[in-house]
Amino acid sequence: MSQTVQTSVMSMSDGQSESPVVLGLETRNIHAWFGKHHVLKDISLKFPEKTVTGLIGPSGCGKSTFIRLLNRMHEFIPGAAMAGQVLHDGHDIYSPEVDAAAIRLKVGMVFQKPNPFPAMNIRENVLSGIKLAHLKVADHDSIVERCLTRAGLWKEVKDRLTATGGSLSGGQQQRLCIARSLAVEPNVLLMDEPCSALDPGSTLRIEETIKELAEKIAVVIVTHNMQQAARVSDYCAFFLTDGGPGYLVEADATKKLFTNPGDTRTADYVQGKFG
Repeated sequence: MSQTVQTSVMSMSDGQSESPVVLGLETRNIHAWFGKHHVLKDISLKFPEKTVTGLIGPSGCGKSTFIRLLNRMHEFIPGAAMAGQVLHDGHDIYSPEVDAAAIRLKVGMVFQKPNPFPAMNIRENVLSGIKLAHLKVADHDSIVERCLTRAGLWKEVKDRLTATGGSLSGGQQQRLCIARSLAVEPNVLLMDEPCSALDPGSTLRIEETIKELAEKIAVVIVTHNMQQAARVSDYCAFFLTDGGPGYLVEADATKKLFTNPGDTRTADYVQGKFG
């Protein structure tokens, strides 16, 4: 099985072929270290625009490290290092001339724990990325409404935009963080277990939001929930470790990976036999 998501031509259910898919992001031969500890080995993946890719695998296999590499957050960690390429619009985001802050505007991140800015109200939270990046926009009100609508939160908060972000429920706070990420108009959104701390109802609303976002941008989500991966993702990549660095076992269309994987370890994992 190839260790890349095959995205140039995917088979359709009726035997026809789709048109070539435009890539939102691509990694080539990625390695990662924390000090001398080699945590990821030779990961090559493609993330098409307007799709959801799920990263699955047991704890400790490097999924969260990998997703942080995709927008240069890995370098925030003391002693962290990487090798390989992460291509966005065909350009390596780790090239010396590339502005890391600019990359993080185009490749946004939503974390496992909701983190709205506590001193800001809901409206200010949505606009905070725009202000921090010194972006010039004409109509803040329309941006707030549009982003909260895309995050599935507008109807719930439209009459209390001056309330603090911390006054919202956990699921609402996570959707507020999604809205904040969308305000700077990324074309890739990374999500590291965004539903792990949420109740089933909030999880369902986040999943609906993910599907709607994927109509316009590429979404990459780390999840330990196999049912969630099956529900929301178009492609899945299965990571594993044998005590050494994490590596990619296989990656393919989600339906195929869950019903007819190319590796018995993938079948065992998605069937809950380990992990």
